[in-house]
Amino acid sequence: MNGKDSKIVPEDLDALITELHRVFSEDCVNVEYVHALMTSYKSNPDDWRKFAKFDPHRYTRNLVNSGNGKFNLIVLCWGEGQGSSIHSHSDSHCFMKILDGELQESMFEWPDKEGEKEMTNTQINTYKKDEVAYINDSLGLHRVENVSHTNSAISLHLYSPPFDLCECFDQRTGHRSQSKVTFWSINGEKTPFRKCAKAYDEIAQPEKASEAKENTAENASTCN
Repeated sequence: MNGKDSKIVPEDLDALITELHRVFSEDCVNVEYVHALMTSYKSNPDDWRKFAKFDPHRYTRNLVNSGNGKFNLIVLCWGEGQGSSIHSHSDSHCFMKILDGELQESMFEWPDKEGEKEMTNTQINTYKKDEVAYINDSLGLHRVENVSHTNSAISLHLYSPPFDLCECFDQRTGHRSQSKVTFWSINGEKTPFRKCAKAYDEIAQPEKASEAKENTAENASTCN
C-alpha cells in the first residue's frame, strides 16, 4: 500500500465510508492516509449505535460495510473483561479505532513452528476513544482485551483485504489452530446464532472451544 492523498476530515461515519470506498478503488493505497482518515473521524454514537450489538459471553463482530470486496469495516463490541485470543491477520492490514471506552493490546512474537514454548510478549498498548492502532502480520501477533470490569468498549476495525480465516495461538505453548471468523450481525441485523456461535467460541473463548471439541468427540454418537 502506498500513494498520496489529500486529507479529508469525514463529518460522520457515512462520509468516512464514502472516502474509504474512494481510497480503496485505487490500485495503491496509502496506509498512513487510511490511518489519518480513521483518526480524523470523531466517534459519534448516533453514527454507530445500530451496529453496537453486545453478547454477555463473548465479544462480537458486526459488519458495517463490505467495501466492494476490497475491505471490511466492522464494529466490535467488548463487554466487561472480554477479549480475543492471540491471533494473526491472514496477511491483511488491520486498523482499529476506539469508538468508546478503552482497549488493551498485547503484542507477541510469532512462535517457532517446532516444539512448545511460551510465547514472547513484546509490548502492551492501551488505546482510548478516537485513538487508532495498526497491525499486520509482519509486525507480529496481538491479543485485544477490555480489561475493565465496570465499563464496556466499542471499536471500529478495517481489514484489507477481507478474510474469514485466521490463526489463533496458545500463549503457553505457541500451538496454533485455524479459526473461521464470522459476523454477529450484518448492517445491524443479527445473524443466525448457530451459524456463528462455534466460530466465535474458537477465537473469543479458545479455552472453552477446546473443551467443547473434546466433549463433541467423546459424545459424537449422541449428537444430532
